[in-house]
Amino acid sequence: QEQLFEIHTDETTLGAALQKLNLLEGEEGPYGLYVTAVNGITARYEEDGSWWCLYIREEGNEEYTMAVTGVDTTELTAGCGYRLKVEK
Repeated sequence: QEQLFEIHTDETTLGAALQKLNLLEGEEGPYGLYVTAVNGITARYEEDGSWWCLYIREEGNEEYTMAVTGVDTTELTAGCGYRLKVEK
């Protein structure tokens, strides 16, 4: 299941923008925000081995690559695309 959102925000990070719109839930962990749900869809590694993975598409590229930052430290950049996907 894939859902696309176009978001306009004054927030500077992806996590803050998604939390402000109530699209993201998570818990603070040792490495930042541990995402537990996106748009009401839950993934919990402790329960079934699933987790939310962040992918970023840089402006001018067609491919998404796995982010090296978490949602709470990923700075928003105009023209980029962001994808959160459940992985196992």
